[in-house]
Amino acid sequence: MSQDYKEMGEKLLKDWKGENYTFGEGALGAVGGYAARYGKKALVVAAEFGEPGGEWLMPFMREVADGLDSAGVSFSVEKGARPNAPREDVYRIAMSVAKTEPDCIVAVGGGSAIDACKAASALAVFDGNDLEPYFGVDTVSAIAAEESRKPLPVIAAQTASSSGAHLTKYSNITDPATGTKKLIVDDMLVPAAAVFDYRTTAGAPLALTLDGGLDGIAHCWEVFMGATGKSYYEEIRTITEAATRLIVDALPAVLANPRDMEPRVALGIGTDLGGYAIMIAKQNPSTGAVEKGGTNGGHLGSFQLIDFLSHGRACAVLNPYYTVLFADAIEAQNRVMGRIFQDAGYVPGDINFDSLGGRDLAETVALAMIDFSESIGFPATLKEAGVPESQIDIMIKASKNPQLKMKLQNMPAPLNVERGEVESKMAPTLRAAFTGDLTLIP
Repeated sequence: MSQDYKEMGEKLLKDWKGENYTFGEGALGAVGGYAARYGKKALVVAAEFGEPGGEWLMPFMREVADGLDSAGVSFSVEKGARPNAPREDVYRIAMSVAKTEPDCIVAVGGGSAIDACKAASALAVFDGNDLEPYFGVDTVSAIAAEESRKPLPVIAAQTASSSGAHLTKYSNITDPATGTKKLIVDDMLVPAAAVFDYRTTAGAPLALTLDGGLDGIAHCWEVFMGATGKSYYEEIRTITEAATRLIVDALPAVLANPRDMEPRVALGIGTDLGGYAIMIAKQNPSTGAVEKGGTNGGHLGSFQLIDFLSHGRACAVLNPYYTVLFADAIEAQNRVMGRIFQDAGYVPGDINFDSLGGRDLAETVALAMIDFSESIGFPATLKEAGVPESQIDIMIKASKNPQLKMKLQNMPAPLNVERGEVESKMAPTLRAAFTGDLTLIP
């Protein structure tokens, strides 16, 4: 079954990205050709040897360098971003762009490294010294229109099965002073070309691999939850089923044998499909409007948990509880997800999902998601993860930030700040996520 979904996933990715994406074992060889499209000079942004991740990536960095040399592209090197892409690293990379004046940026690393380069590609070109005006939706496009310029092209060489940053319009940047993440969302930030050589993941720390896999599931599930009545419903259903089955099967196999490439490939395809999920857009034939998918509760909460949990782990803790909150709005989606986890052994075989509905159905799916997380060593509650209860109030307050309004709007039943629904619905759901008590969820 996994082979069928692997082939389905490969086709979905090729149909989506075409010649601008090269993936699979040996894909790093495409970096030089992609960079040469934009000129003869590049800035390579990557982890340094001796940094966490630097050692296992070093042989692959040499392949990138050889590919650029063969393509006739000279390059300078700048240190990559730290985890969660602190805004100071974006400023540093933007300054390096200003000094070296490259024709493109080659970002080699995971989601944080690529997100920082995407933000820096705009900041450097528009001569900005403050990242704040860029946060939000389509702000980069607005600035580009005013200045009649575009961000510098980014060639993204992904090295972690996780966020899908190499394929998407999102740049998650952290403010270390407040311990929160903020989003830049703009089609102009989609990398001009991308590669993902699955060999780069084989030496990665297991924690990074597990976090990334759960992030991939979160991308698909959160978009699928919000797809009821949308023109892209069937498309996101196909993506979610393929990605979730691949990831749920692959993560235990990677735990058993971290160097086995077969589950590594499945995991890479699955998390790439997660990137596809958060980029999904389709025109509604009835209204003519373009309907776009997006993440919601799990991702929103993760932004305020960076001091305690990795991104994928935070989403994995929160999403079962949001699944229960939105029970009545996502029955069809819950049946799809329930059968996936049942086939994987996390739901008893005698449960008939056609006979379940509403709250009972949602709680069955939520408990299966929690069982899967626990089977790979993830915490089931915020309390188990070491998050202080006082953080819930911080999360509630931060969720009202207008720059994050899209996350509330993307929910299957959108929450309205003015009507007090963050307090009446989100707050008890977060308290349930803290304690593990599903009965607290309204």
